[in-house]
Amino acid sequence: MQRGTDADAIAQEVIRRTGGDIRLALPLGIGKPVTLADALVRAVRDRPDARLSIFTALTLERPVPSNDVERRFLSPAMDRLFGTQDGPLYARLMRTGELPDNIEVNEFFLMAGRWLGVAAAQQAYISANYVHARDVLLRRAPNVVMQLVAERDGRFSLSSNTDISADLFGFRADGTADFLAVFEVNPDMPFMDGPGATIAPGDVDLVLDPPGPVTPFSAPNRPVDAVDHAIGLHVSRLVVDGGTLQIGIGSMGDAVAHALSLRDRGAAEAIQRDCPFAIDPDPGGPFEAGLYAVTEMLVGGLLALFRDGVIRRKVDGAAIHAGFFVGSRDFRRQLRDLPPDRRAGIAMMPVSFTNALYGDEPAKRRARRDARFVNGAMKVSALGDVMSDSVADGQVVSGVGGQFDFVAQAFALDGARSVIALPATRDSGGVPESNIVWTVPAVSVPRHMRDVVATEYGIADLRDLPDAQVIAALVAIADSRFQNDLVARAKAAGKLPQGYRIPEACRRNLPRTVTQWLAPHRKALPDFPFGTDFDAVEQRLLPALRDLGTQAKSLRGKARLLWAAFALPPHPDETAAMSRMGYAEDRGPAAMALRGALRRVARSGW
Repeated sequence: MQRGTDADAIAQEVIRRTGGDIRLALPLGIGKPVTLADALVRAVRDRPDARLSIFTALTLERPVPSNDVERRFLSPAMDRLFGTQDGPLYARLMRTGELPDNIEVNEFFLMAGRWLGVAAAQQAYISANYVHARDVLLRRAPNVVMQLVAERDGRFSLSSNTDISADLFGFRADGTADFLAVFEVNPDMPFMDGPGATIAPGDVDLVLDPPGPVTPFSAPNRPVDAVDHAIGLHVSRLVVDGGTLQIGIGSMGDAVAHALSLRDRGAAEAIQRDCPFAIDPDPGGPFEAGLYAVTEMLVGGLLALFRDGVIRRKVDGAAIHAGFFVGSRDFRRQLRDLPPDRRAGIAMMPVSFTNALYGDEPAKRRARRDARFVNGAMKVSALGDVMSDSVADGQVVSGVGGQFDFVAQAFALDGARSVIALPATRDSGGVPESNIVWTVPAVSVPRHMRDVVATEYGIADLRDLPDAQVIAALVAIADSRFQNDLVARAKAAGKLPQGYRIPEACRRNLPRTVTQWLAPHRKALPDFPFGTDFDAVEQRLLPALRDLGTQAKSLRGKARLLWAAFALPPHPDETAAMSRMGYAEDRGPAAMALRGALRRVARSGW
């Protein structure tokens, strides 16, 4: 093993050992060793006789403010919230169209929405289920694997990314694969265990010890709003005590995890009793046997449920089996601070384990009893098709990732269910648009695998139903402003009886109904149930900035903001918030619009 602090020297050594034809496997997410990868990209860019082919996913970049308001909010907190690196050099070169001909980059999952309109990324995207991405990579015969790792007592941990890397090192050990193992050590990365998660020094070729502190990319928790909390409360009732859980990233996943925590503490009963949508107000009771989690992504909500003892049913010594994580700085700190015996209850595994039943299938079937796989989507058709990864013109928003893998498991396992969770509407240019539509332009999960769909208005259990009943069930959880159109489309297509009528109980599916339901329970439904790297003032600003972004898209919305700035009482933290944004004494249009958004949020309670 050769170690050093000069990334450029290690990059030159990689070129020397490979002869300049480099097929590089880079982990997704924060597992990328950006310092090393940038050095290699620079070296190959300056060597026309060399060639670099990169296979990776989820290239993380710090956000670039798109307007003055975003700049005022993000710039002072950029390093604290998102880490100290801008993102890989290859990503910047792709965005500017300057990636040289001797470097190519293929990804099988994109950072959501960040690569729309970037031709180089869209053309190089490879559509693959997460569980199959390893095989796509192996067919490319990678000769270099680079990864950001943790180190302890002379051993290395793959830390955040066992997802594909653990299998690659296994294949290297049995002679199926042959590559240079190049690590970049970072003390911010937690040392995680699990079969294949730790690597002996003798199995590593080159190691970079950075000469100075580098904070890996962080993904700060996003606020959980009323819609998220409503969906989480609905979904939490589907989870079976003693069962298995998988939830995805983002505010929706946090909402589900928080609702499960409330349920375990008996704190969800009053909220569910007031629910205007649920047929059965029973929240399901506390978790006497506890849950087991098997998930491609370890998220903050799962870590909190593990820490609080909700997730405690162990399989092969672990209560959580996970393939990778990203998370906030606080999330990584929590992992690092867990006592070793507690942290051993989280085993990092390859996605060939978490996302599939292949390999010791009988044991996996026994372990994954009563599984609930909860994932998000962009839109659902009235017949049950799910759109999650791309839009009408073929542009990829993110990718299929592991969603289809978990849907397939839900149909393969006895007692398992797939839950697709999505808000009933989205904002489109300041105008609400239904997320339950007649047809979707792109399909991630086809209708023959429709199962459970949840919105803030309730749950539609679609499995085994005929089309007419599927449509009726989805109309029942759609926003009432769009129900009539869905019914008319279905009747015109001969998919609903002409005599069908929307039940009166489903006619009040409106945002104000959700707010009226949850407002009395506001203290039990915080914006950040699992903490955040945003400071107190920034937390107050976030919902106002979201409202500002929505309202500012239309003249009517702008008028609402200005009216609120003059007619509504001040937000309790308005002075501090306006000062944080540099608007303390400003009375210009932008400042008054933000003031109005703050006051609108204060009035709504959300």
